[in-house]
Formats: sequence, C-alpha cells, structure tokens
Amino acid sequence: MRERTLERVRKLLAKAERTDNEHERATFMAAASALMAKHGIDSLPPAGTRQTPGDRIVTLPAPWAREKARLVSLVAQAVRCRPLLVGRGEEGGQRVHVFGFAADLERADLLATSLLLQMASGLAHVEVPDGVSAVRAYRRSWLLGFTDEVYRLLCAAESRAEKASTGAALVLADRRAEVERAVAAHYPDIRVSVPRTSGTGYRDGVAAGRRADLGRTGMTTATAPELPSA
Repeated sequence: MRERTLERVRKLLAKAERTDNEHERATFMAAASALMAKHGIDSLPPAGTRQTPGDRIVTLPAPWAREKARLVSLVAQAVRCRPLLVGRGEEGGQRVHVFGFAADLERADLLATSLLLQMASGLAHVEVPDGVSAVRAYRRSWLLGFTDEVYRLLCAAESRAEKASTGAALVLADRRAEVERAVAAHYPDIRVSVPRTSGTGYRDGVAAGRRADLGRTGMTTATAPELPSA
C-alpha cells in the first residue's frame, strides 16, 4: 500500500512537470501534496507501538548553502522531522542533521529534493525589478520568501490530514517526544538562530513558493540545477 501511494504521488507530479498550463499544474500539485500528507498519517503505527527514530545528514553545496539548508530544514520540520544545522561542509557548504521516523524522513527527502530543484529553476528565471541595486540581497530575500511560503503550505496540508484522522494526535505527540529524545541524546546543547533578510525580493519569493509543486519526484542533490550565485 505504501509503495502504491508513493507511485500515485510520482505520477501526479510527473503530470505537473509536463504541463505548461498553470491551472492543470495547480490541480496536480494540490492532489499530490494532499496525498503526501495523507501518506504520512497512514504510515503511523497503532497506538502503543514502539519505533525508534532514525536520522540522516544532508550536505548542501554553495552557492546559497545557508538558504538551501533552511529550505531542507523547514520542509523536514513541516513533515514532523527535527532538523538541526550542524555546521559547514566542504567548500562553503552547509550540513543539516535530520531526525525522524522512517516514513517521515522519506517524505522529507522527496519533498526537499524536489523543492531545491524548483527553487533553483525559479531563481534562475527571476527578473530583478528596475531600480534594485542590491541584486544579491534581492535574490536572497526571494529565496527566504519562497521557503517560508512552501513551509506554510506544507504545514497546512499536514494539519488537514491530521485533523481528518481519528486518534492521530496522541500517536503524533508520542512520536514527537521520541524524536526530541533522539535529538537530545546527540545534541544536549542546542542553539537556535533566526535568519535575517535585507532584500526586497521576499514577496516575489512568497508568490513563487505558492506556485511550487509540493511533492515532485526526488533525485539526488548533485543532479539539481545550481542556484545563481549573485
């Protein structure tokens, strides 16, 4: 059942990728994101079943490594994982350590990989408005706006799926506690940082995030088109 559900998601999103019609794309996007959220609820074990959270480390290369790491982190958080920025990778990259249960880690991977591709494509086609002199600041704020809107939409889909399921709240609360214990075992002292933005592209990034396809097929980060550096 799990594989059939994921295959339905992949087919919906393959259709979204092939169409140039924005109304069709939005329809496929909505169906895929809702199905991904429902898949997360359907993957829950019965109440009282004990599972052990897993973890994985994701390395994001430059340019825009911190912005990519923020996207990966918020997508993971939206699908009930716990991400931590754990330092720099090679050549200015960033590393995110993501904790969660297997089904949620899988959803986070599929979504984040797809959205990194969409973010790269969107930024490559952004036209900086006339009169904007700080081009890099504009593009950075665009990336932050894109990420925040995607996070909002994912959280909304997850919330709807949770409310539609009887008894899911208690199971999810137990699983969140398990994940937090796993994080605390690895990182007893956690410092939270909040990104700042000084550019004017935030609103345009939000609009692009609202149009994003929230569940396209995953692929490795190395194959993704790169984000413009300035």
